[in-house]
Amino acid sequence: MRRTTPRSVLSSMRRATAALTLAFALPAGAGQYQTPRQANDGWPTADATALGWKTAILTTVEDKIADGTYKKITSVLVADHGRLVYEHYFNGGSADLLNDVRSATKSLTAMLVGAAIARGAIRDVTVPVYGYFSDVHLERGDARRAAITLEDLLTMSSIWECDDDNSFSTGNEERMYVSERWLDFALNLPVRGYAPWVSRPKDSPYGRTFSYCTAGAFVAGAVIERATKQPLASFAHEALEAPLGISQVKWNASSEGIGMGGGGTRYRARDLAKLGQVAADAGRWQGKAVLPAAWVTTMLTPHVQARDDADYGYLWWQFRFPIAGVETKVWAMGGNGGNYVFVLPERGLVAVITSQAYNQGYAHAQSQAIFRDIVLKSLP
Repeated sequence: MRRTTPRSVLSSMRRATAALTLAFALPAGAGQYQTPRQANDGWPTADATALGWKTAILTTVEDKIADGTYKKITSVLVADHGRLVYEHYFNGGSADLLNDVRSATKSLTAMLVGAAIARGAIRDVTVPVYGYFSDVHLERGDARRAAITLEDLLTMSSIWECDDDNSFSTGNEERMYVSERWLDFALNLPVRGYAPWVSRPKDSPYGRTFSYCTAGAFVAGAVIERATKQPLASFAHEALEAPLGISQVKWNASSEGIGMGGGGTRYRARDLAKLGQVAADAGRWQGKAVLPAAWVTTMLTPHVQARDDADYGYLWWQFRFPIAGVETKVWAMGGNGGNYVFVLPERGLVAVITSQAYNQGYAHAQSQAIFRDIVLKSLP
């Protein structure tokens, strides 16, 4: 007598075979995609698979962090056209962790300058910086410094001798941190010279010479305080954080109590993504204007060449990454440790990578690799 296999068993066998086939189709060790949880923080969430994302590639970040390929990463979040489509935490990271994003704060300072201009507190970026600080004693008399504008600070192209990448520089940020009055330190910086191998402004792209200067971003924050007559943290909350529903944040201050616009703010990863979304959506959050669209456009326009492979807007980096073989310009907030908020407005893309690889030589390269080799290759 021939025995037949029950339909229920056949159905189970077919499902098992399909699952096995899918498993072999995924990259080795790939994690299983999960739609981000819906929370009461204003972020809509969406299924990346349904939107066409290659989630089999996207989730490989989980395995590469687990096996030590990528080190000290604490979160990776991705938003697609205003919807959170990927969210994962690692190495003690969590949705509630206030991430120290270091110099990514500088990009936030640029956003606050735009908010101050929109409120009429600052005329425009051509205002002379020293006019805000007539009470500060200047030890070195040099009339040329009076011409330094807010735009010079936003583009890291002032005539101050200030270079954080050069330990011999008078204005190196480590010297500022140990001084009693940071503002006095910055405003008394000498005028820079130009070594034979350094291009002068007239010979440089965009007519400016870049020199990474945290002291300049700090002074830009001090200008906001003087202009708005508020502590920097208070103005940030009023102008940017409250409209975005950001309730947990930590700002640093200098030894004399001035808000630190150059680094060290702490935000939750989802809130960092909100900041990126405002930049990606021409100053809007959920359809409501938070910053003027014209300011965001100007902020995310190259104003100076920072390196051979990167330009600089107003305290925002512009990198170049390949997408489907085409070199594409991507804006970013970036800070020590490999902390990034990447923004690609024309694709509606925001990606947050937080990391605690502070002062590690691999930090920036690995975060950029996650974005380049995983996030961008997962795009629909």
